[in-house]
Amino acid sequence: MIEEHFAALAGALDRVQAAAPTIQRWGAQLADVLGDGGRLLACGNGGSAAEAQHLTGELVGKFLHDRQPLSAIALHADTSAGTAIANDYGEHELYARQVRAHGRPGDVLVALSTSGRSQNVVAAAKTAHEAGLTTWALTGPAPNPLVSLCDDAIAVEADSVATVQEVHLAVVHALCARLDERLGVPS
Repeated sequence: MIEEHFAALAGALDRVQAAAPTIQRWGAQLADVLGDGGRLLACGNGGSAAEAQHLTGELVGKFLHDRQPLSAIALHADTSAGTAIANDYGEHELYARQVRAHGRPGDVLVALSTSGRSQNVVAAAKTAHEAGLTTWALTGPAPNPLVSLCDDAIAVEADSVATVQEVHLAVVHALCARLDERLGVPS
């Protein structure tokens, strides 16, 4: 079982290497957006929410080396707003309403969903697109609704949700490394 898991992870990591140009492009664009005072919004459910918060933590804190904090918000982390939104508007509006509140044209939304079908994440991507944000998706296998809605996507080809999430973390770290490189953070 353990050997099979690691073999599946190695295979998925090998396949996602083809996304290196996308990660490079995202990191460069994100450096420009954040360097100009824009912000990154991130959303997901369950393990994807944890990955979203990991990404924003690396930006507000630091990745490997000290730098100025960057504006990044994990939308699930505001539990008071989240529970109020879910109660008053329904769970499908959880992230879309926050995108309306916090997103500005030119900002970036990173939407994470292992299935690419999470209704509240898809709604956030639609809202972000309508509001003029750049939308990027990290999902499991394509095609899926989130990939088709977003400006760009990295779809991890793997059968296991765990493997998809592990590869998403590797993509998050690669994105942060490219961002820091682009910002001139010493390595």
